[in-house]
Amino acid sequence: MFKSAQYQLDYSFTIVNDRTPLNEIKKKLNEYNFVIVAGGTYFIINNYEYNLMALGNDSLPVIDWLQHLKWLPSTVVLADQGFPPEVDWRRPVLFKNEREYMGVLTSGKEINKLKEKNKRISAYFETLAETISDSVTAVDESGNVVYWNTTAEETYKIKKEFILGKKIGEHFNDDSVILHRILNEGRFVRGEYHRPNKETHVLINALPIIVENKIIGGIATEHNITNIIRLNEELDSNSPLLVPKANPFATMVTGSPRFQESLKIAQKVAHADIPVHLTGEPGSGKEMLAQAIHYGGAKANGAFITLNCSVIPASLLEIELFGFQKVNDTAEQQALQMGRIEQASNGTLYIEDVDKMPLSIQGKLLEYLVDHSFYRVGGIEKIAAPARIITSTSEPIDVLLREGSLNEKLYFHLSVITIDIPPLRTRKEDIVTLVDKYIKEFSAKYKKMVPEVHPETMMHIVNYDWPGNVRELRNTIERIVLLSDKPSITIEQLPENIKSNINSNEIEEKGAEGTPAEISSKNVEALQIEEALRKTYGNKSAAASLLGISRGTLYNKIKEYGLG
Repeated sequence: MFKSAQYQLDYSFTIVNDRTPLNEIKKKLNEYNFVIVAGGTYFIINNYEYNLMALGNDSLPVIDWLQHLKWLPSTVVLADQGFPPEVDWRRPVLFKNEREYMGVLTSGKEINKLKEKNKRISAYFETLAETISDSVTAVDESGNVVYWNTTAEETYKIKKEFILGKKIGEHFNDDSVILHRILNEGRFVRGEYHRPNKETHVLINALPIIVENKIIGGIATEHNITNIIRLNEELDSNSPLLVPKANPFATMVTGSPRFQESLKIAQKVAHADIPVHLTGEPGSGKEMLAQAIHYGGAKANGAFITLNCSVIPASLLEIELFGFQKVNDTAEQQALQMGRIEQASNGTLYIEDVDKMPLSIQGKLLEYLVDHSFYRVGGIEKIAAPARIITSTSEPIDVLLREGSLNEKLYFHLSVITIDIPPLRTRKEDIVTLVDKYIKEFSAKYKKMVPEVHPETMMHIVNYDWPGNVRELRNTIERIVLLSDKPSITIEQLPENIKSNINSNEIEEKGAEGTPAEISSKNVEALQIEEALRKTYGNKSAAASLLGISRGTLYNKIKEYGLG
C-alpha cells in the first residue's frame, strides 16, 4: 500500500480509447498535460510530444499511429499493490485503483523527489556525524573519502577540502588504514586499538556499507584516546613509593593478629619467585603490601610496575599489558609500544582488580604465566619477559568465580599464595599508630609543625568505620594537616562524615562512670599506651619515655586499664 501524497502525481490528464482519431488527441493535448490511451495496454502521450502528431493523418486511429511509431507502453501502478519489481521509467507511469485513475508520474518528478529525499538523508547523516565527539570517515568502494567530519579535521589536522574525493591512502600509510581492510574483507571492527600516526592513539569501530550483497563503501568512527594514554603514562611515571625500599615491612606494624599473620606470610614469600594474590577491600593497602613483597624479595632491584584494570578502558588493556607492534616494510616504519609485562621484566608487575580484565585477556595472561613469554598485539615475534606477577581483587573470590568475572584456571594459577588484608574497621588498634604516622609524614611534606591530636578528636577517628580503609584515613589526615594552622587537631577540623558517625553505643557500653569526654580520653590513652608498649617490645621504661610520663605513672595506668 502507498499514499499518493508520497508521489508528485500530475492530475491534468484525460482518458481516451485506442480508436480515437489523432485530431481529437491534438485538441485534448491543448487542454491537458497528458492523454491516456486505454485499450488493454495503456499508452501515455505528453503535451510536449504534440509536434509528433504531424507525422500522422488526423483521422488515423491513435492506436495505429502509436504502433507505427513503436510507442512504449506505460507501467501501471495499482494503489493496493504498490510499485511492481520493475518500472520502465522511459515513459510516464500511470497510477490507478479499482475505481479511478489517480494520476501520472514522470521520471523527472520522481528524480526530483529522490534528490530531495537524498538531500534530507544526507542532512541527517551529516548532522549526526557532526554531533558525536568521535572522528567520522566514510569512503566509497574505491577508498575515496566521501565524508570527513570536523572532529576528524581536529584529530588529524587535515581540512576537508584537502581530503574529500582523495584516496584515504594519500594521507595515511595503506597498511594503517582500517577501512581498506573493511573494503577487502567485508567484516566489521569493534573497539580496535589503532595508531594511524606516531602521535595519535584511537579506538576504531568500522563497518562496510553493503547493498544487495555488494560492498559499496565503509564508515569508521575513531575515538581519540591519546590524552588517556598520556595521562596513564604520566600516572605510571608518578606512581608513589608507599614503603621504604631498604626495609619495606618496617612501617607495616599492626596489633591485629589477623593482619600480623598476613604480614608473616608476605615476608616469607617475598623471596620466592611465585605469583601472589592479594585480597581486601578498596583502600585497605594492597598496593603497599605488593610493594613490600617486591622490595623485600629477590626482585627488589627490578622495576615495580602497576596496572589498574578498573581505570583503563577494557579495549586498551591488552595493549597496556602486552604492548603493541605494527610491522611495516622497513624497520624505521615499525611502531612499537612496550607493555607492562615487558616493562616489569626481571621485576614485579602488580595487576590491581584483575577481575575487571576482560576474560579473553585473562586467558592470554594465563598463557603468559605458563612460560613467561607472549606476543605483542600486532606482533609476530614471541617475547620472553620473566616478571613476577602479583594480583589483587576487592570482591570475595567465591563471588567472582560464581559470577564468571574471573577465569577459574587463572585464579588457581595466581593463587599459589593468597594473602588477605583485613579492613581497617576490624583492626582499630592500628588507627592511633597510623594517625601518628600520617601526621608526621604530611607535616614534613608541607613543612608544618607536627600538631597534637585532642583525645576527643582521636575518639571520633577511632570510632569511625573507615569504609575507604587506610586510603581514606591517609587522605583525611593529609587534608587536616594541609588546612590546619593550629598546634592541635580538634573535632571542628574533622570532615562531617566522621563527626556524624560517633559510636555512642560503644561509649554507653563501656562506662557507668564519668562523662563521655572523660571516657573517650581514657579509651584513647589506653590505645596510646598499648602502642607505646608494642613499639618498645614491652620495655616499660622505654615506653614511659616515649609517652613522656614517669615509669611509676605508666605502671599505674597499665593497672588502671587492665593492660598488664
